[in-house]
This record gives sequence, structure tokens and C-alpha cells, in this order.
Amino acid sequence: MNYNKYQRVLVTGAAGFMGSHLVDYLIAKGCNVFGLDDLSGGYMRNVNPKSQFTVLDLRDKQATADYINKIKPDLIYHLAADATEGRSQFTPQECTERNYFSYLNLLIPAIKNGLKKMLLTSSMSVYGNQEPPFTESMPTRPEDIYAISKASMEQATKILAEVHNFEFTVIRPHNVYGPRQNKADPYRNVVGIFINKLLENKPYYIYGDGNQKRAFTYIDDCVPPMAEAGFMDNLHQEIINIGPEEEITINELSNIILEEFFPQAEDRAKFDPIHLPDRPQEVKNAFSSNQKAKQLLNYEPKTPLRDGLRQMLVWAREVGYEQPKYLDNLELETVDTPRTWKERLI
Repeated sequence: MNYNKYQRVLVTGAAGFMGSHLVDYLIAKGCNVFGLDDLSGGYMRNVNPKSQFTVLDLRDKQATADYINKIKPDLIYHLAADATEGRSQFTPQECTERNYFSYLNLLIPAIKNGLKKMLLTSSMSVYGNQEPPFTESMPTRPEDIYAISKASMEQATKILAEVHNFEFTVIRPHNVYGPRQNKADPYRNVVGIFINKLLENKPYYIYGDGNQKRAFTYIDDCVPPMAEAGFMDNLHQEIINIGPEEEITINELSNIILEEFFPQAEDRAKFDPIHLPDRPQEVKNAFSSNQKAKQLLNYEPKTPLRDGLRQMLVWAREVGYEQPKYLDNLELETVDTPRTWKERLI
């Protein structure tokens, strides 16, 4: 892999969970990495000191254009996002501004400044409520506002690439977890929310009956193929799922976390999760095929879920409990707003 192919590599969301791991990986490969983040969901503790990091809110159109005019990136890994799928029905404007509009604020000046390739991090949510495992040949059928923004970002990239002649690859990771996941976000990251609540010495909440199925991806299995996809020559216009195919129910996930957190069965008894009504528009079963990733990226998930959770727990205990960061107000607060958010139970 020729990691010297591009002179200036930009990673957005560089202080966040996935973005910071990606920056570390690229720097270890000798890349000249620029990073940006607005720190709304990321932390300075995650920033690699060898990167050229800037605090920047991509919603600021002029500031973003000025930044891109200055650094002129050849390759962009776009990970910055308001990745609050479940919350997006209650904050539709913020979701759209932080995802679709912010992406255009970045992409347009990048094209003007000679962008060679965009590696767009999308989401499995674009598949909607279809029959899993999801394959890349399926149409996008968004069931929530977040998925609409991600599907729109994909389509805008395709159109603008055809007109303005730059390469792009779309990666659709799913349910990535591991060290540095934002435990303080009460609206997303089920693994982080569960662990953070246990660190508070309290039981956590499960929406619905807990039989909804997901597949979880350890961060160290996700980052290398994502990084390599940016430098490969045969991936123009490709859309690729990254993640394991072995699905698990949220109840099963909960049991593993409790077992790893409390080795003694008697200690787990008082932490049985509390079940609440389903969240609006939540897809019941969502997991993807990874055959295309195996074929094009030699992808192979290596970390069993229990092993990955153990590693995440080591990190989580070092960081300790983190106070959840709620929005002051939701754009739409109705009778359908989850009780955990209205009463700030998480």
C-alpha cells in the first residue's frame, strides 16, 4: 500500500472515536495528516499530537472554506457527523445541518482546491427496514432523519464526482465500539451508555423487549480497511459495508457486558436492565453482509465481541464515569420523546 500517494490527508471528526483511531493509524503509516473537529462529541485527549489539528465547526461555511483554501487536501476522510440516529426525529434541523449541509460546506471548497479523493463514512441506517443482512446492492430506504442525511450525502458525492472529476469511496460501518467511544452521549452508542451507567453504579435502560438484533464492530477491525480504502486505486464509486455478520440481540449484548463487568453472579442481580417502550422509527433488525469488504479490502473481523468488550472495559474504567451531555432543548419534544431523555435518566 502506497501511503505516500497523497501529500495532504484530512480527517474530519479527528477528536472523535473513530476519527482519532483513524488519525493514529494514518500517522503510523507516515501520512501527513490534518485533523479537524468541533469538539461537540470529541475530546482533546483523543487528538494525536503528531497531527495538524484545528478546532472547526463545519456548519460555519466561510470558516470551512477558508480552512480548505489554506490546506488544500488531496484526500479527505469525512467522519464528522451528528450520528444520533434515534434522536434525529426530535432534532431534524440540527441533524441535517451537522450532516448534509456541513458536508457540502466541506466538499465544495475541497473540489475547488483540487480534491483527488473523498472517503465518505456513511451509515448502515440508509438501508432502513429491509431484510438483513443488508447488501450494498440494496436501495437506500431511510426510516429516520439521520439516514436521510447520510443517503443524501452519498448521492450528492456521486453527482458532484461525475461532474467535477474526483474519486470517491463510500464506507458504511456499523455499530463500532471500543476505547474512546463517547460514553457521555445519552442519545447513542449503546455499549458506551451501558458501561457508563454501570460505572455510575446504576442499572441501564433497554428500549423495547431487547430482542432487536445488531452486529458489533471492534474499532481495531474497522480502521485498517477504512484507511486502506482511501489509498486503493480500484474503489472509485464503490460502496462497502464494514462489520461482522454475526448478529446478536441487545439482551445478549447486555448479558455479556454484565458478566464482564461483574464476574460474580450475585453482584449482577441488582443491575438487571430496565425495559422501556420502543424508540420511534427504530429498525428492529439491522446488520450487514461483509462479503464485498472481504473481496475488495481483504477485510476479516478478528476480535470476538466478548474480547473487544473486555478491552473497552479496561479503558472505560481508566476514564471513569462521565456525566451525560444532554442538549438544553430538543427541537421537537412531544409525548413520543423517550422518557430517558425527558427525565435525563441516562
